[in-house]
This record gives sequence, structure tokens and C-alpha cells, in this order.
Amino acid sequence: MRTADFDFELPQELIAQTPLTRRDESRLLVIERKSERWAHRRFRDLIAYLRPGDVLVLNNSRVIPARLRGQNAESVGRFEVLLLEENAVNDWWVLLRPGKRARRGTRIGFLDLKGAKTDVTAVVLEHNDEGHRRLRFEGTSNILNELESMGEVPLPPYINRSGIAEMERDRERYQTVFAKDAGSVAAPTAGLHFTQAFLDDIRACGVNICFLTLHVGLGTFAPVKAETVSEHVMHEERYEIPAATAAEVNRAKEEGRRVIAVGTTTLRVLESAQGQLTIGRGQTRIFIYPPYRFKIVSGLLTNFHLPRSTLLMLVSAFAAPGDLRGRDLVLSAYSEAIRERYRFFSYGDAMLIL
Repeated sequence: MRTADFDFELPQELIAQTPLTRRDESRLLVIERKSERWAHRRFRDLIAYLRPGDVLVLNNSRVIPARLRGQNAESVGRFEVLLLEENAVNDWWVLLRPGKRARRGTRIGFLDLKGAKTDVTAVVLEHNDEGHRRLRFEGTSNILNELESMGEVPLPPYINRSGIAEMERDRERYQTVFAKDAGSVAAPTAGLHFTQAFLDDIRACGVNICFLTLHVGLGTFAPVKAETVSEHVMHEERYEIPAATAAEVNRAKEEGRRVIAVGTTTLRVLESAQGQLTIGRGQTRIFIYPPYRFKIVSGLLTNFHLPRSTLLMLVSAFAAPGDLRGRDLVLSAYSEAIRERYRFFSYGDAMLIL
């Protein structure tokens, strides 16, 4: 399939810039795969589509304030640094802008959220083929301990903020209510719609709620640049599956009960298991696109995704497992969502595919 097959036009004003007042006030577009029909609902109507015995799996990764501001220690040149992947304590791969100024050996001094200089510095060690820089941080025992006073919420590039004051609300709202293990540089956005009270309501209906952890990386937002989908190389992400989740999901599959993934990150972890979940940590580069036969997941709750993204390709595969028709169904549903003025992307509305 061609990457261009997953393109669509989206009016700029439909890109949600702020969260709704209440997390669970969002809209929900429900797609029924068998009939290839959809219905317009509210997010709290999700409970009507769940059955006793279903297993609802969510990603509990916590977003870190991964965007840092600094300046060249030998000049007044400013840098923006986005933490991407930790190699070891104080040793990170980062996205650094402007990259051309950050040659090997460049020393950067970092600023706090008020723009004041801190004791934290970093040295550029090397760069890779993707244009990322490797930094060694100094002046702190662990840069992770400094992020609350230095780091900004790593909002995606399509969300605009004019300053730190506007980002204060994002520290709470660009985080799920069940976030636990820190490590993501982007939110698992399908989980943003849930309140603790709504999760309790779902449990009361006999649905089993489980958690796993996948730390979301920058590649989540990266468009596919290859001309054909199969040429794209997927980014690697770290995950962890607890014993309770592995046992519950495996038991559900043995008993013929549904496993519903909240978000594409959760789905990627579950499908990386190739049919049987195992306890522990791992890495995945799984790239799901049509046609793909799903081995574990039977339902997907997700947001609306960017054109030409791997996430849109995954959703298209899920809309028609083992077939190529899912792309047309999903893009038709997206067209309907645009006509109905749904809100798109991270702070936007949700879609349920069953």
C-alpha cells in the first residue's frame, strides 16, 4: 500500500487546542466492523458497549516534563531539548533544536521554568542518522530529578501555547488519571478521557480493568516518509507487562471473552505477544498495517490520528482484520467526523471499534 493512501484533509480549526472541562465529556464515534456502520455517541456511552467479563487494558505510562530550555555555554545561542531515550543515568538521546549549532563537544547550560540559569549542563557526545543528539548531563545526580523545576510538558507540535503560564493546566490534563510509571514523552491519549469515577462505574458492570506500561516515544507523531508503507522502519518503544495483566488477558482469550485495548500503544504491546502474554519487560517495533490478523485484541478505543501516520494505518488494519477494506471504512468515518465537527488528535474526541 502507498503512504499517500492514508492521507486526508483536516480543517485546522478541528485540531483540539485545549482539553474539555471534564475528561469524559468528549464525543465517541462507534464503528461496528461487521455491519460497517457507525454511530455518534458521548464518551460515557462507552459503558453500554462493554459486557461483563470483558477485559479493558490501559497504558499507565506517565508523561515526563521532557522539554528543556538551554543556551550555548560559550555564546547566547538558545536551544530547545526534548528528551527521547535514556541510555543510562544522565545519558540521553534527545531532539535538539537548532541542531546545526549542536556539534560534538558543544556545552549547553540549562534554564529553569522562570528562565533563570541552573547548575545543570550537558555536553553533546554524538549524533545519529535520525539527527538526534546524545547528551551527557552534569551538575545533577539524575536529570529526571530536575524535570519538575526545569521541564515543560512535551505537547505535540500541533498544540499551540504562548508561554509557561498557559501550560500549567497541561501538567494535569496531558496525563491520564491512572498514570504511574514515568517515561513517556507523549501521552497515551485514548486514556485521557477516563475519570476515576467512570473507571469505577465500568468495574461495577463486571468489566475487568488491567494495566500495562509502554513508554510513548517521539515516533508516535512522526509521519511515514517512505513512499510505500512496507518500507517504513518503526521506532522502538519499551514496555512492561505485569503478572496480573498477563494472567487476566490470557484467561480471557482461553475463555473466549473480549480483550479491548485503550489506545494504539496498548494494542501494540498486546499484539507483540503473538497470542500469549508473558510477564516482564521488552521492546517492540511492531508495525501494524493492512492486512493484519489480530491475535489478542478484539476491540479498540482510540483517538483520531494524523494523516499518513502509523497510528492511522494501525486503526485501518483493525477496522477490517486480514483485509485491505479497513482503510476505506476508517477514512469514510473520518470524513463523517469532520462533517460533524469532531475534535481531532491528542485533546480531541474518541473512536470505538468493535
